[in-house]
Amino acid sequence: MHTLNLGILAHVDAGKTSLTERLLHAAGVIDEVGSVDDGSTRTDSLALERRRGITIKSAVVSFALDGITVNLIDTPGHPDFIAEVERVLHVLDGAVLVVSAVEGVQAQTRVLMRTLRRLAIPTLVFVNKTDRRGARDDSLVRDIAAKLAPGAVAMGAVRKLGTRAAAFTPYAPGHPDHAAFTGRLADVLAGHDDTLLADYVADEAAVTYRRLRKSLAEQTAGALVHPVYFGSAATGAGVAELTAGIKELLPAPAGDADGPAAGTVFKVERGPGGEKVAYVRMLAGTVRTRQELAYGDGDRAPVTEKVTGIEVFEQGAAVPAPCVGAGRIALVRGLAEVRIGDAVGAAVGRAADARRHHFAPPTLETVVVPDRAGDRGALHAALFQLAEQDPLIALRQDDIRQELYVSLYGEVQKEVIGATLAEEYGLPVSFRESSVIHVERLAGGGSAYEKGDTDTNPFLATVGLHVEPAPPGTGVVFDLAVELGSMPYAFFKAVEDTVRATLRQGLCGWEVPDVRVTMTHSGYWPRQSHAHQGFSKAMSSTGADFRGITPLVLADALKRAGTRVHEPVQRFRLESPEDAVPALWPVFAALDAVVDAQEVRGGVAVLEGEIPAARVHGLERRLPGLTRGEGVVETAFGRYRAVRGPAPARPRTDHNPLDRKEYLLHVQRRV
Repeated sequence: MHTLNLGILAHVDAGKTSLTERLLHAAGVIDEVGSVDDGSTRTDSLALERRRGITIKSAVVSFALDGITVNLIDTPGHPDFIAEVERVLHVLDGAVLVVSAVEGVQAQTRVLMRTLRRLAIPTLVFVNKTDRRGARDDSLVRDIAAKLAPGAVAMGAVRKLGTRAAAFTPYAPGHPDHAAFTGRLADVLAGHDDTLLADYVADEAAVTYRRLRKSLAEQTAGALVHPVYFGSAATGAGVAELTAGIKELLPAPAGDADGPAAGTVFKVERGPGGEKVAYVRMLAGTVRTRQELAYGDGDRAPVTEKVTGIEVFEQGAAVPAPCVGAGRIALVRGLAEVRIGDAVGAAVGRAADARRHHFAPPTLETVVVPDRAGDRGALHAALFQLAEQDPLIALRQDDIRQELYVSLYGEVQKEVIGATLAEEYGLPVSFRESSVIHVERLAGGGSAYEKGDTDTNPFLATVGLHVEPAPPGTGVVFDLAVELGSMPYAFFKAVEDTVRATLRQGLCGWEVPDVRVTMTHSGYWPRQSHAHQGFSKAMSSTGADFRGITPLVLADALKRAGTRVHEPVQRFRLESPEDAVPALWPVFAALDAVVDAQEVRGGVAVLEGEIPAARVHGLERRLPGLTRGEGVVETAFGRYRAVRGPAPARPRTDHNPLDRKEYLLHVQRRV
């Protein structure tokens, strides 16, 4: 039996979870459709999810569809939880993007579809809420084609739009608009198929409907075309047609069950006893209970442990199984050190590909403060457990001030972290005001060199480093300009690890991404001992020597190269009554926003541009008063740009290698 791993994605409140419930009901998995408002849905299992009526953690449920096992993955819609969506993308065979017929295409919808198209994930579009007043159909399809994907094609029409009796009718043979649909479908498909285009131009009648459906399936599988279905998760309208489309148009790859076992971990939970439970998507081969399984992320040495239990998803529940094969998703127990993004089995060498991020990084951070002074240690442990389950929410520890910082996508996420700490760990906490996370980029290249065991370098290690800018998105690249055999590999590894850790704080305290670091000099003191005595650290190099001197060398290289602080900038799209636009220009100027596109449609002005992330809240707060409550603004991360004016600095949380005297006092424990 083939397996289809299907993601349900959408902006917040579009009806993803309700659609998931309806699909499970139609497949016979559940007897009654759950309600988001009542907190009775299958996939929203967290107490906070039920209270807030939003999805926070991705959830997997399964059902059978005519010989295909569909693993349905419900994902969060709120942009604050985009990290959950990030992880699911690596395991999808196809997706259903849900769009509200009332609210239409939102900023989050565009972010999701751009990513789905970039990753070539076959995607169907389901326009939900056709039973609501204000629902749109034809005009919304045009918006979808213009804003999301030019290959969008409506697969049917809606009768009694905007009423509880709204129903979806496919453009099947015999439908009054079937001929017109065939023509539109041929136009869309011919844009990606030269043979079809030539045949269609030569003789339209020769291009049969059967051939068009076959081409539609092929191009949908190639993520070139996106069929659009209409319906209502609340009433069930259109769900049967969507299910038929999933079966016909989305590919269910078989996978190589006989090859070496390989998979990827996209989620980690804690079991009742605190043990780790890994959600693994199998790419190939088979993993069995009691099998010794290797896993890792490419940065740390692979770990091999025995699998103590496997559960696979069948008819809505996870059930114990002796093994899991290619294409399937399973809960795997026994991997005590597993992390999200780890590859398992033969895929360990390709782990870096699975960790590549597709969405923007968090742009906010806040300090988490325990309400009870005695909870500081427990809070530290709890936050690190949460970070294991959400790697895009990074923790930053300030040992000097005894503070913990957590990075965020938004304020709702702060509330969720607080509620989770209180309910699951019994730790009431408070948060300081969120601040914007900046980055530092190199202004040029720079080099530095330290010879070991001198008056200025007390460490038995010689290190030289050269830094230079790397293209955006590259990350930190570490190269060697010295021979790998010139000293033990462990010392090179110590230098590389320390370089990566040190670059988390540049000259102004912000992370320095996208930099190439080349080791230009190396030297060490071989293992030695005094006569008739054991190994002496005073005469021999250790990893601690290289970890001690590397921050000083790197800091000097950064000083010579220079850095510039960059701030996150959001792209915005603002709709306002045309006559209110003149009042907006002074606000844009005050908030350092730049408008680069403007058009007017029927008395409504649409403005697009950039605004610093730190100023978005100010725009949202002032917009209603300036536009009589009719203004609407959507924002999404755009880029980082150099800060205009004085560069903001962030307090350092390390031993400050920018101050050699202070650093050496701390590292050599003379304080």
